Amino acid sequence: MGRLDHTHIRVPDRASAVAWYAEHLGFEPVDAYDFWATGIEGGPVQISADGGATTLAIFEASEDGHPMIPQVNGIAFSVDADTFAAFVRSLPGAIQGPLGRPVLASDVVDFDLCWAIDLMDPWGNRYELNCYDYDAVQRELVEADAVTPTRYWPAGLHEAYETARHGAGSGETSR
Repeated sequence: MGRLDHTHIRVPDRASAVAWYAEHLGFEPVDAYDFWATGIEGGPVQISADGGATTLAIFEASEDGHPMIPQVNGIAFSVDADTFAAFVRSLPGAIQGPLGRPVLASDVVDFDLCWAIDLMDPWGNRYELNCYDYDAVQRELVEADAVTPTRYWPAGLHEAYETARHGAGSGETSR
């Protein structure tokens, strides 16, 4: 499963939670993931106490308007592109997803900065497998195996965000 990447935390007020974690536990927002917090309605603020190696994904517990499957607490692991592709290629199997059916290759989510797939253990605990080697997964899995990933927002939204943030032609991206 790779290394621990992040855990999902649901709170009634995202800004208050971020402030509490900063004041009491030394967590700070991770700039590289700011797109999810500011560019996506309902997206998480990723905070970290170790420079971004592991994070808490702080979601506001709101049922309306959230573009993603309603988030619940869960743990995410980060793996390399080969491991991610091997896992996806092993599907479908006996692993259930949050939709109540076996996880399929089409359940791969394109988050613009990383790829993810959600799964559950037999007791209902939720997990997410992430790969931040975006280009390798795009090339070696999505294109090579003709996987049609799930998207929660339109393609190009992240690029527009980065252009607005850094200016046109800066060439800077988080990916």
